[in-house]
Amino acid sequence: MTTSSTPDASPLGKPSVYQTQYDPSLLFPIPRQGKRDELGLTGDLPFFGVDIWNAYELSWLNMRGKPQVAIARIMAPADSPNIIESKSFKLYLNSFNQTKLGGTDALLELLRADLSAGFGAPVQISLTLPEDFAKISIGELDGMLLDRLDIEVNDYTPDPSLLQAAHDEAPVEETLLSNLLKSNCLVTGQPDWGSVQIHYVGPQINQASLLHYLIGFREHNEFHEQCVERIFMDILRQCKPQKLAVYARYTRRGGLDINPWRSNFSTGKPPSNARNARQ
Repeated sequence: MTTSSTPDASPLGKPSVYQTQYDPSLLFPIPRQGKRDELGLTGDLPFFGVDIWNAYELSWLNMRGKPQVAIARIMAPADSPNIIESKSFKLYLNSFNQTKLGGTDALLELLRADLSAGFGAPVQISLTLPEDFAKISIGELDGMLLDRLDIEVNDYTPDPSLLQAAHDEAPVEETLLSNLLKSNCLVTGQPDWGSVQIHYVGPQINQASLLHYLIGFREHNEFHEQCVERIFMDILRQCKPQKLAVYARYTRRGGLDINPWRSNFSTGKPPSNARNARQ
């Protein structure tokens, strides 16, 4: 496995030879702490959460050489020391394409060991096999849609000073939603499209200011996980809710989608992994 390093040393934006035989060294971990330092996050994190990866292009061979396919769900804890760069993740999964395995248990054993080592913490992995593909649900995030607001926007970089809340009024509980989240890959600048759900209890957040802030990510270069943590911290510091959860569903690239969730209160279960229409 590649030693944890900086994003510019990753396979992103570089020609790649696609390995079709199992090769865990293709995984490229990147420490989370560098970007968290930018947010002033040292010591105990003010949130917990999970990054939900869905891998739609997973295939291997059975012992007779017949191709097998599945969809994998990988759940990596937010307190793991690393993320895994997504192109390296794709290259790693492709390395199973011509690899013979004795069954799904053998596949899961390799995936759990390799990805837990890459993230630096145990990950949860489940497979959906073709006979269960029809059971995969499709649904949209719930919440009041911010995108209905007719606002004027001239700046496309995130500005936390835009965020406003009614601190002199009684607290509220709301779930707000936008489908207008767009950021760019930290290395290649390619667009990443997503929907973001914000659930909070506290001073009522000015919805126009929140939408303006979210649209500000449109020309911002960060990985998915880092954008969600930035949104979480900016809202927490500017609006001071007692409870806050931020969940983003990003569209897939290279057969992978990444869906980070960060929260400072427990609901007793992780967020739904229902695929939305754009995924």
